[in-house]
Amino acid sequence: MKTSIKILGLLVIAFLTFSSCSKDDDPADNILFADKYKGTISYTTNDDDEDVAASEGTVTVTKVGNLYNFAFSNGIPNINGVEFEKRGDNYYWNIGGSATSYIKIDADELFITYIKDGETWFADCDRD
Repeated sequence: MKTSIKILGLLVIAFLTFSSCSKDDDPADNILFADKYKGTISYTTNDDDEDVAASEGTVTVTKVGNLYNFAFSNGIPNINGVEFEKRGDNYYWNIGGSATSYIKIDADELFITYIKDGETWFADCDRD
């Protein structure tokens, strides 16, 4: 009887393990990569007094609903309410982005050259 219960228990565990795994499940499809990224960041405006020179810092990416927020260190203002679309196999590009103003994110890297209302945010970071 004990042997039958052990075998049944092992079969249930094996079934649950194999049914929860899927080869077709790409982690990039599940969420954008909300996390902390570390690297070179900067911020410039039309008013030189508010500029933050390029230096080491962090960008924390968070998701609120379908929108993403980017919280910068070093006194740089945040970028909030950004939507993304999938481009390529495992990276995302902000909706409305262009060749000169965009946010690109993947599992390992965050790259920002984002221009809005005379302000420019820059980040070249790796996942912390």
